[in-house]
Amino acid sequence: MIIGQAFAWVLDPANHTGPNGIPVRLWEHVWISLLAVAIASVVAVPIGYLIGHTGKARGVAIALSGGIRALPTLGVLTLFGLMLGVNLQAPLLALVILAVPSVLAGAYAGIESVEPVTVDAARAQGMTEWQILTRVEIPLGLPLLVGGVRAAVLQVVATATLAAYVGAGGLGGYVFLGLKTQDYAMMLGASVLVIALAIAFEIVLAVLQRAVVPAGVADRPARRRSGSRERPRTPIPEGNPS
Repeated sequence: MIIGQAFAWVLDPANHTGPNGIPVRLWEHVWISLLAVAIASVVAVPIGYLIGHTGKARGVAIALSGGIRALPTLGVLTLFGLMLGVNLQAPLLALVILAVPSVLAGAYAGIESVEPVTVDAARAQGMTEWQILTRVEIPLGLPLLVGGVRAAVLQVVATATLAAYVGAGGLGGYVFLGLKTQDYAMMLGASVLVIALAIAFEIVLAVLQRAVVPAGVADRPARRRSGSRERPRTPIPEGNPS
């Protein structure tokens, strides 16, 4: 059965040694993915914070993000490959473009999620706009930013298989090699590794997103739920009833 053959290929010790071994390809895939998301975050997070704090150019950012999402990654990768040659730059740029919309949306949505009353209270205490952004809005909006990064990482990990299309390495090399040699066990095994990697990142980032929620914000829903179940108690009069 092809599924059994795929797992046998993944577990075969012969496929875990040498420069083309699974650990090497897996590390290349992780490195390319994280580098692309890191570059996208450096570009998108400051822009998202500026949009969220000032409220300006939000419509432009949404339209631009939607346009970027509509771009076919394979087509962008091919275009960059023709322009820059067969190297890491082409897939890296394509993956950065893929990651920017999710990170940008998480950044400005996190700032916008902060209640205006909280911002007004900070401003009334004499905080500057920079202090409001760094001490109030960014900490409270951090969970949504991590959520945007989480979505970007999953998209990039799944799409980074295309990096092998221009010879940049990663687990996609097994997919293209298996397609060329009709080794479908190798193709499916590489796909299983990509899925496992995406699940691992999903678990880690989900835990991180939960961990960055400020303590007061995390306790608020619990207090509301417990308060909704409590009923007002009728005061018991002192003394014995007549």
